[in-house]
Amino acid sequence: MTNKPTYIAGHKLLEGKTVLVTAAAGTGIGFATAMRCAEEGCTALVIGDIHERRLEEAADKIEADTGLRPATVMCNVTKEDEVQAMFAFAVKKMGHVDILMNNAGLGGYAKIVDMTDDQWNAVLDVTLNGCFRCTRAALKHMMPRGQGAIVNNASVLGWRAQEGQSHYAAAKAGVMALTRCTAIEAAERAVRVNCVAPSLAMHPFLEKVTPPGLLEELQKREAFRRGAEPWEISNVMVFLASDYSSYMTGEVVSVSSQRA
Repeated sequence: MTNKPTYIAGHKLLEGKTVLVTAAAGTGIGFATAMRCAEEGCTALVIGDIHERRLEEAADKIEADTGLRPATVMCNVTKEDEVQAMFAFAVKKMGHVDILMNNAGLGGYAKIVDMTDDQWNAVLDVTLNGCFRCTRAALKHMMPRGQGAIVNNASVLGWRAQEGQSHYAAAKAGVMALTRCTAIEAAERAVRVNCVAPSLAMHPFLEKVTPPGLLEELQKREAFRRGAEPWEISNVMVFLASDYSSYMTGEVVSVSSQRA
């Protein structure tokens, strides 16, 4: 089974909500999630990234397809001052932030015996520390308001082993643990924190950072013999951000078709 799925129209799941999406430029899950939030009726949207040109192109595309123009903000999630500035910008533009889609991450391929400290630290700083910084900033805004939802992006590699992915897997396992612990702390103020764990979402950037032939091999392991479309991951993220998941917090939802 290799046919692509049919794109699903929006159902107003985020009507009346304001949303901030990190790492939303380009063609991956972040952009698909921002697009999906607009299609699901959010009233205001802010998207952040480190790529200025691609960020503006993403905003243009979302506006053209949905009529909603996202506000854009440059943000490197490894820099605390930039994270704080992003949230201040989002609050100024939207009044408040109902939903944070925590998507920033960095991958790569390196066997542990060859991996440098710089390679390890770069992946951990973006993928885990960046998630922490953005979560902390969001909670300081959401908890006093007594409402909000945070959706983090992890990976099935937080559970499963794959050669050359020790740094990425460790970071994503950390995101899962961060999600669970943060959810307990945030629940007392009615803020929910959940997480998706995709197996394989296909987009052009992934092909640039993956050894030749590996993606084809990984797709063969999927029950549908294909990777997910980025928007298939975004659908689950939107569900977790919406009031349809009002009783869910601290959960890690696998978005995967891999066989046992």
